[in-house]
Amino acid sequence: MEGLDEFHQTHAVIEDFTGNTLSQIKSEVSRLLHVATLRDLGSGCYRHDGLAALYSAEAVDQALRLCHEQLFERILETPLESQESALRQCLLCFDTSVNEIAARWKEHEFYKCLIPSEVPEYLRQLFCSNFATVLGLLAEETLTHQPAA
Repeated sequence: MEGLDEFHQTHAVIEDFTGNTLSQIKSEVSRLLHVATLRDLGSGCYRHDGLAALYSAEAVDQALRLCHEQLFERILETPLESQESALRQCLLCFDTSVNEIAARWKEHEFYKCLIPSEVPEYLRQLFCSNFATVLGLLAEETLTHQPAA
């Protein structure tokens, strides 16, 4: 019976998190970024203080891990143009210009932090290839379209 209780609690966490948090975030890449930042890179565990007050740490970890994987897969299933649009929308939320952030993310390969832990290597490579390409385009596109001073 304990397994069924864990399943129900994990399901409740997913509903709570997607309904109250992720639904407020506009782009898929911004959602992916948000969930990725909830993962402790040292331990690989996902933490969320608000959810932890209501649910067990195991249920929160399992639910956020599942959300992370599903967001990642959903992004890879979209055409590259859609990935570019979602990434642009995400980068527009920062205080720095899109081209600066895109160049920095590409240089430091920050996008690798967005990849869930146990993703097959071929999906990891596809994601990295897509994001490196799109970030390169965004960095150059904005630079070439800036008005001359």
